[in-house]
Order: sequence, then C-alpha cells, then structure tokens
Amino acid sequence: MNATAEMNRWIRFTPAQRVARFAVYLGMVAAIVWALKTIEVIPEFLYDAPAQVVDMGARMWPIDFAHFWPGIWPALVETLHIAAMATILGLCMGIPVGFLAARNATPFPWVNHAARFVLVATRSISTLLWALFFVAMFGPGPLAGALAIAFHSIGFIGKMFSEGVEESNRGSIEALQAAGATRMQQIVMGYWPMVLPTFWSVALFRWDINVRESAILGLVGAGGIGVALNSAIDLLQWDRVSLILLTIFVVVILIEIIVMQIRRRVI
Repeated sequence: MNATAEMNRWIRFTPAQRVARFAVYLGMVAAIVWALKTIEVIPEFLYDAPAQVVDMGARMWPIDFAHFWPGIWPALVETLHIAAMATILGLCMGIPVGFLAARNATPFPWVNHAARFVLVATRSISTLLWALFFVAMFGPGPLAGALAIAFHSIGFIGKMFSEGVEESNRGSIEALQAAGATRMQQIVMGYWPMVLPTFWSVALFRWDINVRESAILGLVGAGGIGVALNSAIDLLQWDRVSLILLTIFVVVILIEIIVMQIRRRVI
C-alpha cells in the first residue's frame, strides 16, 4: 500500500529538472556577485546617499520660475521641434523599409532579409550613440538630435509596420491581383487602407517617445532642453535644474493626454 501511494504521488520536477533549476539559480547569483564586484560599489557613498539627497533637495528649492520664459521656453520649443521633425523623418524612412520587410507585400526573400537587417541595425544602436555620431558629423545643435532620433526610429516604426502589413487581410489583395492591379496599386489601394490604423498608432506612440528622448539628447550637445539642463548642472544652478525637470515632467504628462485623446478620435 505504501509503495503504491509513493508511486502515485505527484512530483512537480524530475531530478534532472531540479539540477537544471539549481544551475540556473546558481548562475544568476554568480552573475549578480560578479556585476557588483565589477562596478566597484563604494559602501561609504551608499551610507552618505540619504544625506546627499536631502542636501540636493534643499538646493533645488525654491524653484526659479522667473527663468522659464527667457531660458527654458525657447529650449522647450526646440525640443518639440526636434521630436516632430524626427517623427516625420522616421516615418518617411521606416514605412518603406517596413513594406520591404513584409513577406506578403514584397515576395523577395533577399529583399526581406536586407530590410530586416536595416530594422535591426538601426534600433540596436542607442539614440545617444546616434547623437554622438551626428554631432561629430554636423556639429552640436538640433539637426544632430533630429537625425539621431529619426534613424533610431526606423527600426521601431519599420518593425511595427511590417507586422501590421503581414497581418492584413489577404482577400482584398487577391481581388486587386485578379483585377490586374500593379504592385504599387496593391500597396496604395489594398495594404495601405488596412494598415492605416497601425500607421496612426505607431506615429503617435513614436512621437510620444521622441519627445522624451529629445529632452535627453541635449546632454551630448544635440540641442533641445537637455542643453539647458546640462548647463544648469555644470553651473550648479540647482533651482533651475528643478525648474527644467518639472517642465519635462509636465510636458510629458500633457503629451500623454494629447496622444490618448487623438487615439480615441482617429483610431
């Protein structure tokens, strides 16, 4: 009776699975220990961190609201312009690559692979790295920031768009083919109406992301409100730093609300 009960007892993991799970946990712990050793955490700085946070907060208060119009507003407008231009350029470059990456819209495997390579390559490089590259090429300024965000957006926009094209209804395309429509006519009259909601969704979502990224690229000289933030930090003007951070936070919240309202009415 005891032997039968033992055989019928449910076992969640086999011995081999238990060993494998233990090996994974051990590897994770080893990786964490190695990372902590590599980054050289200084305990004295950790103990002093709460006091430094309190001191920083005291320096950032009161907020210098008087500096908003002469110093922050022009940089904020430039940031919005960078994000808008980067979104437009990203859509103009990402959508064609997305169509080339879609297997049903472009039935040529070598073209699909080349387009997917472009999508992976552009989004695998960080926006800051793109910004450093374009700053070195064109010099510091909003042009470098717009191009950096635009090239990084190609991978995101193209991937989302290619997936939308591949999920489109095949029946409409077959009807156009039966009517003798050319490849371009199939794209314009068949695929595009079906992926139009995807277009608006990707465009709005990417614009939201680009506004946040354009606020950071100024730290490497790519224009926008990040330049003002970097200058304020370098000059130890913490009351202006708090103003810039508050401005970025408010703008991000407002843009999120705007994007949600547009999505409800357009999509």
